[in-house]
Amino acid sequence: MFRLVLLMTVLLLLPNALACGQTSATPPDVANLPAPGARGNADNVPYIGKNDPTGNPVRLARATGHVSNYSEEKVPPYTLPDPLVMNNGEPVTSAESWFNQRRGEILNFYQREIYGRTPANAPQVTWRVIETNVSAREGAAFLKRVVGALGDGEDSPRMTLTVYLPAEAEHPLPLLLNLSFGFNFGGRGRPASPPSSGGAARAGFDPVAEVLSRGWGYASLNYNEIQPDRPDRWSEGVIGASLPNGQSRPAPDEWGTISAWAWGVSRAIDYFETDPSINAKQVAITGASRLGKTVLWAGAQDERVAAVFAVVPGEMGASLIRRDWGETLDDMAQNFPWQFAGNFQKWVGRWNDLPVDQHLLIALCAPRPVYVNGGLHDQWSDPHGEFLALVAAGPVYRLLGANDLGVTELPPRDAPITTGHLAFHYHSGGHTATPADWKAFLDFATRHFQTADANADAGAKQE
Repeated sequence: MFRLVLLMTVLLLLPNALACGQTSATPPDVANLPAPGARGNADNVPYIGKNDPTGNPVRLARATGHVSNYSEEKVPPYTLPDPLVMNNGEPVTSAESWFNQRRGEILNFYQREIYGRTPANAPQVTWRVIETNVSAREGAAFLKRVVGALGDGEDSPRMTLTVYLPAEAEHPLPLLLNLSFGFNFGGRGRPASPPSSGGAARAGFDPVAEVLSRGWGYASLNYNEIQPDRPDRWSEGVIGASLPNGQSRPAPDEWGTISAWAWGVSRAIDYFETDPSINAKQVAITGASRLGKTVLWAGAQDERVAAVFAVVPGEMGASLIRRDWGETLDDMAQNFPWQFAGNFQKWVGRWNDLPVDQHLLIALCAPRPVYVNGGLHDQWSDPHGEFLALVAAGPVYRLLGANDLGVTELPPRDAPITTGHLAFHYHSGGHTATPADWKAFLDFATRHFQTADANADAGAKQE
């Protein structure tokens, strides 16, 4: 009884601020709440709406009474879906059965129930170069700005690709596409800190310079130009351009904003396939936080994505849904419903009923390389759960002739694990990519690209 009274008091006095996209919410009708801690950590009830004594955000999922947990002892046991067992119970024993059957049924579930499917009438995108600069970044790069029209109407939405190519490099080049939060470009032709670099640029590290120094191209795409990241903005962006007359929002199984942003990533790759200076078979993609979730989903759907650098993707990205730690499915459904399909709401409080978990999202990218990171001071995103998801995706990578993560115990911090086709870095920072992440990912992806080139050359000689 004491805890219920305390919960009511806290809810009336404190805003429900959200980590990773601070918003506020009106306190709920506490008389109709489930008992707090029915799932989660009831001891954290006094901290709802703020941080616990160790600095972790504590949130209440109003529909279920779930309170954020950060205690390993209070993580309930769970069983993950087997990636190599089909829905009918038959085992997956070959690459053919993975690609022809199992992969499709997993992908279809995510499309219908989690992120939402792209409707058949999504607009065509027409790309047009609007600006070039042969001496960008103090002469170190060639700049090209390219605008994509989402449809053929005069008032069609537009999205802009900003592409940097190293001034002296042989073409075609591998390229890293950063799905960004759209910060404006800074002085002297240098971009402001890309969101997925986080504190790296503030520490004096320039991620774009690092990419260019490797002989790679770098491109950025503003996610908000594809679709606004706000509730009830369905009439705008690509979703608005696709809604039939008389329909005010997507159907329950159609795309939320994460699927719309992933669609934009694929349309950028369409453009790269037309640019002779870019090797479209070596396009890696990156994004941070909600955009880390997005690039995993884009890589899962579009097999042209050659490598994924998912920065702190957290819940509904790379961390396991069934593992009750930090942000949960219930929190995401409550606080960011527009990012998912309408059907996503059916799974609130039913985590263990899901036929998928996020190791299967990672497995959909197999055998292509995937790098995920997490920070010690970002427990809301559950770095340990991200690591466990990578481990659990391993059987699919091995089935397809690729290498898994190579370890099963959480590695020491600040020591990237990059020897296989799956990579993980648990750093000592927060919700960010460190300079070590950028360097390790570029080393990781370059090694795989070079191996793919060598294998292609060997195959051509055999023919």
